[in-house]
Amino acid sequence: MAALQDTVHVGKLVVPWLVLVAFGTVMVGSAAVALGGSYLSKHLLFLVVAGIAFAVVFALPPRFWEQTYLLGWLVSVLIAVLVLLPGVGHEVNGAQRWIRFGGFSLQAAEVAKFGLCVYLAGYLARYQTRCAEPTILFVPLAMIGVVCALIIMEPDLGSAFVILCAGVGVLFLAGAKLRYFLLIALAGAGLLALLIYITPWRMERLVAFLDPWSVAFGSGYQLTQALIAFGRGELWGLGLGEGVQKLYYLPEAHNDFIFAVVAEELGSVGAILLALTLSYLVVQLLLLARQNLATGRRFAGFAAYFAGLILGIQFLVNLGVNTGVLPTKGLTLPFVSYGGNSLIVSCAMLGLVLRASFDRSGR
Repeated sequence: MAALQDTVHVGKLVVPWLVLVAFGTVMVGSAAVALGGSYLSKHLLFLVVAGIAFAVVFALPPRFWEQTYLLGWLVSVLIAVLVLLPGVGHEVNGAQRWIRFGGFSLQAAEVAKFGLCVYLAGYLARYQTRCAEPTILFVPLAMIGVVCALIIMEPDLGSAFVILCAGVGVLFLAGAKLRYFLLIALAGAGLLALLIYITPWRMERLVAFLDPWSVAFGSGYQLTQALIAFGRGELWGLGLGEGVQKLYYLPEAHNDFIFAVVAEELGSVGAILLALTLSYLVVQLLLLARQNLATGRRFAGFAAYFAGLILGIQFLVNLGVNTGVLPTKGLTLPFVSYGGNSLIVSCAMLGLVLRASFDRSGR
C-alpha cells in the first residue's frame, strides 16, 4: 500500500513537470524564431543536461546530502565570490552574474538555490525542535544573508529577493516565532527601499512600473510591449507561432517575457492553463513537504518546502512582471523559459526532493 501511495505522489509531481518542460520547449522554439541563433537546439541540449542532473541527484542517497549539507552553503558562497572577481565573472548588460566555461555559463544565483536547499534542509533536520531559540534561528539567517548580499553585488536583486523569501519562509514553517519575521520584514523593506533609492536604473524601473506608458520608448518599453502582447492575444490567442511581439518588439521574449508570448499566441486560456499547471506542481511540492514532516522525514520535508517556495515565488514574480503588477526583473519562468542554469537547477531540486521523499532506507 505504501509503495502504491508513493507511486501516486511521484506521478503528481512528474506529470506536471514533464508537461511544463515539453510546453516550454515548444514555446522557446516559437519565441526565439526571429533571433537567428540556434536557441531551440541549445534548449534541447540544456534539457539533456538537466535530465542528467536530475538522474545524478536522484541516484545519490538522501543521507549523503544530509551529512554534507554545509557544502551546499560553501559552494554557494564560493561561486558567488568567484563571479565577482575581475577576469572570472562574465558581464552581460552591466551585470556580472556568470562564470563562462567554453560555451556554457554558470550562474551564481542558480547554484545558490540548490546549495541553500541542501543546506537549509540539512540544518533544520538537526535543529528544527530548537527553531524557537534566537541563536538557532540566527545562524541560517546569517548564512542566507551572506549569499544574498553577494548576489545583490552582481547585481541581481530579483534572485536575491526570491532566495531570501524562500529561505525565511522555510524557517517560519520550521517553527520560528512570528515576531522575528516581522522584524526581518521591516528591515528587508527598508533595505530594499534604500537599494532602489541609491540606484538610478532601479528608480527608472520603478517609474516605468508606476506609469509605463509615459516612458513607453524608454525604461517602460519591455512592459508596454508585453501588455500589447496580452491585448493582442485576447481570449483564444493568435495561434501557436503567429505572435508578432516576439519579432524584435518584445526584448527577452524567449526568456523573461515568454509568458507574454504564451498569452499572445494561446490567449488568456493558454496563459491560465500554464499558470494552473505551475501552481499545481508547487502545491504538490508543499503537500509532499507536509507529509514528509508528518512521517519523520525532516530533510525531505524541508527540501520540498524550499523547492516549492523557490519555484512558486519565482513564478509569481515572473507573472507579476509580465502583467505589470511588479517592476521589471530578470527572472525566468520555471521549466518554461529559455535558460540552462534555471532549467538544470530546477530539475536537480526536483530530483533531490523525489529521492529524499520516497527513499525508505533512512527512515
